[in-house]
Amino acid sequence: MRIEDIQEHLDKYNDYDIRQNKNCRFVDQKCTPDVVCFIADCILSTDCATKAFTVSDLWKTQFFIENTRIVFHKPYADNESAHNEYNKVLAQPLKLLAYAHVLELDDSQRHLVFCVNNMEILEYIASRERNAFNFLQVFFRKVVSASGIERFFREYKESCTNATKGEIRAAKNTLYDKYHRFISANTPTKSKLDTTRMLHKVLNVFAYSEMMPGSNCKLQDWGDLMYNKVNWRDEYTGKEKIQTRNEAKTHETDDININFYIDYQVNKAIKNVKRQQGDTSEVHDELATGIATEVHHIFPKSQFPMIASYYENLILLTSSQHRQKAHPKGNTQVVDRDYQLTCLMAKSQTIEASLNEGDNFYRKESFIYVVNTGLDEHIEETISFVDIRKFLVNKYLEF
Repeated sequence: MRIEDIQEHLDKYNDYDIRQNKNCRFVDQKCTPDVVCFIADCILSTDCATKAFTVSDLWKTQFFIENTRIVFHKPYADNESAHNEYNKVLAQPLKLLAYAHVLELDDSQRHLVFCVNNMEILEYIASRERNAFNFLQVFFRKVVSASGIERFFREYKESCTNATKGEIRAAKNTLYDKYHRFISANTPTKSKLDTTRMLHKVLNVFAYSEMMPGSNCKLQDWGDLMYNKVNWRDEYTGKEKIQTRNEAKTHETDDININFYIDYQVNKAIKNVKRQQGDTSEVHDELATGIATEVHHIFPKSQFPMIASYYENLILLTSSQHRQKAHPKGNTQVVDRDYQLTCLMAKSQTIEASLNEGDNFYRKESFIYVVNTGLDEHIEETISFVDIRKFLVNKYLEF
């Protein structure tokens, strides 16, 4: 999917102007790229993808219950003391997706009822956090432009150019004051705290993409955009994120094995690669006949967990290719070096074709990172695909 496809979807609708719809909840406190990505994945991984559902329906799914604890180090979803936290984690991203018409929303009933309106965009958002960020960036710009407040951010950026820390802080305060006055004048929301929390998420997305100071008055790192990071108050008090703040006063928590989180990310990546590639093997050899059903780690997960969930390290094969060639005699602890080269060559062609088509599923930079990590090399990101393949052939001749 291209950024233009997201824009084309948003352009079909003309109800983004906050001054007209009186609704400022196009964003909220929990609407970060990682949370929006996770909630989209929860929808697609449950029967909510094919039927109307409520917040409660998604909340009760086994997929959400099991994985939200792993991904965000939160209490179990049925923990009553965490009810308010989970309500926000679920409801706020769902409302955002409905505002963007990725979901349809029926608010005429006692409980909000959602259903999928654009499956392709939802799959794009769910596939990785970077995609969720891309979507949020386009969507936020659509809303602020339609609402006539794009100038607020433009003026803020201009004020921050070559500015001192004090000038940046003053520019931020001006931006937040303008936004609060705008929201309170056009919607029922009057709380300065609420508008501040909402604006944080919008500003940080813009700040990261345009290399300007964000809500912390500093240039934004990727981690600054995420919900799943150490909260400054939690860090100071020593509270683990898996606890509510009240529980932290009297209870200790169990550590969550990082392997569970890796497994979640790997399983998600495998699912997305299968969806992207269909049922045809990416390696065209004598064993490529039949339906390709197995996704192979080119560089083994056990040896390279840091790249285990990279799409660029995963390749779709037939069962025969996977069990006879990639892992000789079906021994998954052994990787055939020659076939590893074959897979890398094939994957480079898959990625190059994907980029030429502009679908943005794969990233050349990520493939180079995979190669550098797996082979302990330092290939520059500017290298062409032709030269990458030449390098790989020469490298494997050394083995």
